[in-house]
Amino acid sequence: MNFSIQPQLENELAKLIPLKDTDFEEVYQVASDPKVWEQHPNKNRYEREVFQTFFQGALESGGAFKILDKKTNEIAGSSRFYDYNPEENSIYIGYTFYGTKFWGTGINHSVKRLMLNYIFQYVDHVLFHVGAANERSRIAMARLGAELIDELDVAYFGEPTRRNVVFRIKKSDWVKS
Repeated sequence: MNFSIQPQLENELAKLIPLKDTDFEEVYQVASDPKVWEQHPNKNRYEREVFQTFFQGALESGGAFKILDKKTNEIAGSSRFYDYNPEENSIYIGYTFYGTKFWGTGINHSVKRLMLNYIFQYVDHVLFHVGAANERSRIAMARLGAELIDELDVAYFGEPTRRNVVFRIKKSDWVKS
C-alpha cells in the first residue's frame, strides 16, 4: 500500500483527524447516546465497555478518524477506512456514527464524499458494510450512488457477528458523478 488510509482530510463542513487513544473520552461522549446505535447492528455500543472494544478496533484498523464539525469545532462522530485488498484494489469505508444533533445536517454525505474523493486516487472500488436493518444508512448509500451487491454475516472486532448488506461504488462510476 503506497498511500495512507489515515490522512487528515477536510472540506467546508468537516475535518477528519486521525483517531488517537487520547480521543476516547471525547468520542465516547458522542457515542454514549443509545439513540446513536438504534439502527446499527450492535445496538449496545453506547455502553462504555462495549464502546471501548469498538474504539480499540478503530485504533487497530489504522484508518480511523474523529470527525469535527467545522462550524462548531465539536466532535460529530467517527468513521474509518479498513480492509484494504490489493488484489481487488478495494477498500471499505464504515463503522461510521454521528451524534444525533448532526443527523440531517448533510455532514455524513459531505464526509463520505471527502473520503471517496481522497481514496479513489488509489483504489478502483470502495465497499461499505451496512447493518441489514439500518434503513438510515441504506438510504445514505443510495444517495451516494452505491450499488447493493451482497448480504452476509460480518464478524465485528470483539463483537458478535451480525447480518450486513454490502454496497459498492466503482471509481469509474464515481468519476462520472
